[in-house]
Amino acid sequence: MTQTVTDITADAIALQERDGFRAAGWLKIVSPAKVNLHLAIGTRRGDGYHEASTIMHALNLHDVVYMRHAIPDELWSPPLVDEVKPGMPVVRMVSCGDVVAPDLPSASNIASKAVMELAKRVGRKDAGVHIRIEKNIPAQGGLGGGSSNAAAALLGAAQLWGIALDDPVIEQAARALGSDVAFFLHGGCSYYEGTGEIFIHNLEPSRQAVALVKPEGGVSTGEAYRMFDEVGEPASEQIAQAVSEARRADDVVLFNNLAGASEQIMPELAHVRSWLGDQPNVQACLLCGSGATTFAICQDFASACKVVADARQQGWWARATSFGSLRVMTVSS
Repeated sequence: MTQTVTDITADAIALQERDGFRAAGWLKIVSPAKVNLHLAIGTRRGDGYHEASTIMHALNLHDVVYMRHAIPDELWSPPLVDEVKPGMPVVRMVSCGDVVAPDLPSASNIASKAVMELAKRVGRKDAGVHIRIEKNIPAQGGLGGGSSNAAAALLGAAQLWGIALDDPVIEQAARALGSDVAFFLHGGCSYYEGTGEIFIHNLEPSRQAVALVKPEGGVSTGEAYRMFDEVGEPASEQIAQAVSEARRADDVVLFNNLAGASEQIMPELAHVRSWLGDQPNVQACLLCGSGATTFAICQDFASACKVVADARQQGWWARATSFGSLRVMTVSS
């Protein structure tokens, strides 16, 4: 009986805290996930990076990021475990449902690094903001949650500091943080080349239903690339030509030549892929980047929900969603 009362109390406190953030005038920013419909890794360059072409597509699954100027606020108790100097961003990540938020000090969080990068570029000495991230996107999934949070932090900081949201400095800061951070400023579906950071063109987004399935654990991106150098094969010219000509997401044939390397490191990924391919009404499936989430395009949302229910019976994290045109955006203030 005592445990039940404790759980109810904890739930009530968590709900009150979330309502407090919604009522306290914080910026509320949607921070979507993404998948790569196409990922073609090429040879390693002299600078250590690999040539890559990719088509990224936003999902309707998203984190929620709250931001405000750093002022005393009872919503930030109990005290944070890491020490943050005045004028530095403070980040608090919150687990939602079956998604466990990574336990990171503020200074190590890419959202904090994004705010510091923007502050540096606009000559601002005080980068003190509070950032609360409610996590619905699992870590180590290849779904771009961290990069999306960074893009959301850039957008929120710009709005708090009075920087025009179309100022090129925001995208410049995004590109300095990682190849896919800038994508989340635009969302939808887009084709990139270079190391995955050079925008080529947009594609008409899809509206199809998607099932996401992730086993426990993940694959280090660096380790996946090292394995690719041993076992990977470059995309054929035919595949490269076809993807460069696609103008609709629904016309893209799913491709990821990094998947084989990740499956060598984490064999369960091959089992997930095989299992998804055998499910009724799954039209195609592919590993998200280096993993560990595999996405399946389904006939309809009901089919995606059935896949998710069955995947959970296998002991895997799973979520039904759909492709969309989301980007990081403020939805209230």
